[in-house]
Amino acid sequence: MEIKQESPQDFDQVFHLIKDAFEKEVYTDHQEQFLVERLRKSKAFVPELSLVAEQNGKIVGYILLTKIKLVPKDGAVIIPENVDQFLALAPVAVHPEYQNQGIGAALIGEVHRKAKSLNFKAVILLGHADYYPRFGYQLCKNFGIELPFDVPEENCMALELFPGALAAFSRTVVQYPAEFFD
Repeated sequence: MEIKQESPQDFDQVFHLIKDAFEKEVYTDHQEQFLVERLRKSKAFVPELSLVAEQNGKIVGYILLTKIKLVPKDGAVIIPENVDQFLALAPVAVHPEYQNQGIGAALIGEVHRKAKSLNFKAVILLGHADYYPRFGYQLCKNFGIELPFDVPEENCMALELFPGALAAFSRTVVQYPAEFFD
């Protein structure tokens, strides 16, 4: 398996991969493939953090991190130069025929490594409570961070790419790009 940066030639395969990967998921609107299309055109898009996993010339996995902001809540003070150093993980997708083979884990590990090399400080996600903690994710509430919608707190998680990166961001709310809500 090879993990590489997604190219425009991959877009059609990635669209269908994401659609297939989320087809039987219960807690989704089944629109993730359209979200990815919108995010690629946004200012939040970081091409180096849009990765595919290929096996025998076929794209079998995909992951995307996009820029988000953490904005003050209840009078919290934030250092302005730090506000653009955070990412959202959405989505990670593995074709159903290739799931449970470590592809998702490999994509997550590689995208974390790349994000850290680009000096991003942390990753926030909304996902399966029993899957992401194995990669070091902790509940957002442990950092004093909230998501802007009503979801179970056990599904809202954050990972510091650098120890202490979220220490100054207690009492904040994640501000997603508008493309997340279109």
